[in-house]
Amino acid sequence: MLPPLAERLRPRTLDDYIGQEHLVGKGAVLRRMIDSGEVSSFILWGPPGVGKTTLAHIIAVQLKTPFYTLSAIHSGVKEVREVLDKCKSNGFFQQSRPILFIDEIHRFNKSQQDSLLGAVENGTVTLIGATTENPSFEVIRPLLSRCQVYVLKSLDAQHLQQLLDRAIHTDKELQKRRIDIKETTALFRYAGGDARKLLNIIDLIANATPADEPLVIDDTVVTDRLQQNPMAYDKGGEMHYDIISAFIKSIRGSDPDGAIYWLARMVAGGEDPKFIARRLVISASEDIGLANPNALLIANAAFEAVQNIGWPEGRIALAEAAVYLACSPKSNSAYKAINDALACVEQTGNLPVPLHLRNAPTALMKELGYGKKYLYAHDFEGHFVKQQYLPDAIKNKSLWHPQPNAAEERHKEHLRNLWGDKYK
Repeated sequence: MLPPLAERLRPRTLDDYIGQEHLVGKGAVLRRMIDSGEVSSFILWGPPGVGKTTLAHIIAVQLKTPFYTLSAIHSGVKEVREVLDKCKSNGFFQQSRPILFIDEIHRFNKSQQDSLLGAVENGTVTLIGATTENPSFEVIRPLLSRCQVYVLKSLDAQHLQQLLDRAIHTDKELQKRRIDIKETTALFRYAGGDARKLLNIIDLIANATPADEPLVIDDTVVTDRLQQNPMAYDKGGEMHYDIISAFIKSIRGSDPDGAIYWLARMVAGGEDPKFIARRLVISASEDIGLANPNALLIANAAFEAVQNIGWPEGRIALAEAAVYLACSPKSNSAYKAINDALACVEQTGNLPVPLHLRNAPTALMKELGYGKKYLYAHDFEGHFVKQQYLPDAIKNKSLWHPQPNAAEERHKEHLRNLWGDKYK
């Protein structure tokens, strides 16, 4: 049976690898590491279809080292220990450490991740993990501290075009066909930066087109073929990101009907409840913020409820949070303030802390004036006294701008009473 196009075109060397130039391009960090022959443990974090598994295989081939792979879905602690024992045995006979590749490492529970710690720390294996989820949420801190995290990006239109050209000109099966590429807009849009999805769509169109007819790729053909073969909700694909985007935008747009519909789509499709809960927490902070601080409490409570009561009952807590957030007044003032503050830090660098705000734990620091003129707010009427809290170079800069909602109007009035015209 003929392998899928995505497998037939899987890159075997870094020179064939498309995308991720920031990691494997000339002079980039992973390229230098591979060229040196010394690869330390790391985790590849990025969306599906961007080459995480392929990159791990290429590294093993280039280093000529044993390569072991585990799937977090099918492997328990027993399987992990068995593989580690094999790696330890092989380590005696190999110049370079065996590589253990764990796909979907975010699905490993704490005990499974704990079983990896010793082998990673003592150098029995070089661990390469792959995840579509933020490792800081899903990977235990001791393991995360022993691994560098490298972020992979979705492929852009230029990369997808390279992949399309390679498929047409190098795949032996496609070379037998008369191919007419008229448009790529729909093809690239449905691929969504996912190389595997792009090749699967081409495969789908090729299989649906008789061999004696031209294989035409244009927007109409792509759209029609995909509608005739509707994709189920794919937790690792384009629809995954489209639906979570629609969900968050419905909340931001204060439409509880839209929010609950897209939530139902994710629940029916088997989406990870914790993935949904994390997005609710982010939305509560980014889109609702100070207009209704209770939103963050509700979102966090939903997250805890999902963890405590599990599934399917956890869907009710998610529904309650989604509707509450959608109905809440909206403000992104805190989101904008931290972005403006980060831009200020980037522009101004490490400005010195004013002397009166510095800590003075030693006599020398006190002699140098650290903390000398600091005014303790609680010693003054109303627990407030005017003094400078920003570095001298930006002492008059304004970073947080209250927005016109009931909660922030109250904050603004309070601050105006304290500071005068500083908060207008």
